[in-house]
Amino acid sequence: MAPGGAKKNILERLDAGEVVLGDGGYLFELEKRGYVKAGPYTPEAASEHPEAVRQLHREFLRAGADVLQTFTFYASDDKLENRGNAPRFTVRSRSSREINRRKITTRSFCFESQGKQINEAACDLAREVADEGGVLVAGGVSQTPSYLSCRSEDEVKAVFMKQVEVFVQKNVDFIIAEYFEHVEEAEWAVQVLKTTGKPTAATLCIGPEGDLNGVAPGDCAVRLVRAGADIVGVNCHFDPVTAVKTVKMMKEGVEKAGLKAHYMVQPLAYHTPDCKRQGFIELFEFPFSLEPRLLTRWDIQKYAREAYDSGIRYIGGCCGFQPYHTRALAEELAEERGFLPAASEKHGTWGSGLEMHTKPWVRARARREYWEKLKPASGRPCCPSMSFPDEWGVTKGDAELMQQKESTTQDQLKVLFEKSATNQ
Repeated sequence: MAPGGAKKNILERLDAGEVVLGDGGYLFELEKRGYVKAGPYTPEAASEHPEAVRQLHREFLRAGADVLQTFTFYASDDKLENRGNAPRFTVRSRSSREINRRKITTRSFCFESQGKQINEAACDLAREVADEGGVLVAGGVSQTPSYLSCRSEDEVKAVFMKQVEVFVQKNVDFIIAEYFEHVEEAEWAVQVLKTTGKPTAATLCIGPEGDLNGVAPGDCAVRLVRAGADIVGVNCHFDPVTAVKTVKMMKEGVEKAGLKAHYMVQPLAYHTPDCKRQGFIELFEFPFSLEPRLLTRWDIQKYAREAYDSGIRYIGGCCGFQPYHTRALAEELAEERGFLPAASEKHGTWGSGLEMHTKPWVRARARREYWEKLKPASGRPCCPSMSFPDEWGVTKGDAELMQQKESTTQDQLKVLFEKSATNQ
């Protein structure tokens, strides 16, 4: 939000044609900083390390984000207890005596209470920082192990409702159903979110090939709009080029159906031209060796312009997106937004700050033309330019995706290791 401006809700801003900048990738960034465990990728840090989440919120705010999402990705009860993901903190709202009297096991009680506690803490942190800058708070739900395990529609919706109840209690400004591989599950999420009366966005983690059942992007968007979504688009799994292309397909489908919606895009900050239907999670480099694919700030500026020119007005990022990427969005769209973020005070546009560098060859780089034409080297002599997707063809209903509360066994891992070895 521009300094001194009045706070509008998300739909008022989009209806007026304003550009809304989302924040970035909390899970990956906090994992790198030592606050999130790779694998379960669940957001216990909102309760365990609130100072870390708060600081990252502030960095995205300073970089120009108009929306701070609650750190509630994968914060559903079924995900928090999946495959032995034991709770790492206790909840003090019940005594051990009361737990025993009600015949609730410590394990199951902690999981149920942990989910609520995480969601509440995440909402409080996002609101605290958002109020510092007068920006919006978006609650978020994501795909569930319950759906992949073929649970019923009512069971899956009940999982979403637990999170939504917290969002209503904490009065978030709007809610996002994000990171869905199957449009059917996203529809169910939207239907739950709409019961709150709050503006609702829905993003799928799909590319031009559509969801994992082969539903085309345009058809996915139509189904989400008809389910009640005010804003539709994509997030995660693919790079900006692929993501913008996919949202354009969604936009065409909605318009062809005679419907109306706003559009959003929050891609990876990685180059992924070699991905197939399931995106970067199929790349051999996922998740610990993706750094050579990281987008530069100049790549981000190009993405911002392409998204804007495609009619997308909610523009943000997902995994890999760091605050300086958000700043790049804000700088590219500064004219459309009418201001620069606070973080730009320490950053010269298109490298102009290099005019003050002591070395003459570096001063010669203080120009847009240099950075736009540069093709960055990887510095890795034996590094291939492309990877090969690890295509297993596994989707909803397959045994490997079935939820289990017990930890993955060594026998289960042995089967996966053997299968993986044949694919490399």
